[in-house]
Amino acid sequence: MIRDHGKAAIAALALFVVTLLAGAVPAQAADDPASASRLVYQRFVAAQNAGDLAAVEAILLDSPNFLWVSDGMSIWGRAATLARMALFQQAEIWHVDPDLTKAVAVPLDDKTAFLHLPLVLAIGSKTGGVDRVKFLVSVLCVETAQGWRIAALFTTGDKTS
Repeated sequence: MIRDHGKAAIAALALFVVTLLAGAVPAQAADDPASASRLVYQRFVAAQNAGDLAAVEAILLDSPNFLWVSDGMSIWGRAATLARMALFQQAEIWHVDPDLTKAVAVPLDDKTAFLHLPLVLAIGSKTGGVDRVKFLVSVLCVETAQGWRIAALFTTGDKTS
């Protein structure tokens, strides 16, 4: 019973954090594409880890040209991306752990930046075990009239270690 209350408290806290982070990137970051790309990606990770696909949707650019390259496949458009993410999040355990200390932001201009970083995805079940998969992720972030959004995600297996 205590475990159930603890899980509920953690879930409530995660939802609260995602709600706080779901707003626009602060104005001071808007002048700094490197900082803005880090902030929008952190919001994206928080939303994913909370299983909040509505918050994920708000962070992804609403365009048929949105691109997610995953497992050697090109997924075009926000709706197709969300559908694929929903399949992955059906796993009992699904948690993204980015190494933000190794994140490198590359501003392209005052409204666009790439963010590149390693992460570990924990996926599995409590009874069947958890796989920890290392990825390298490159994220294209753009400033829109609605704030900073992710316009593309490129993921590949991390073979650096």
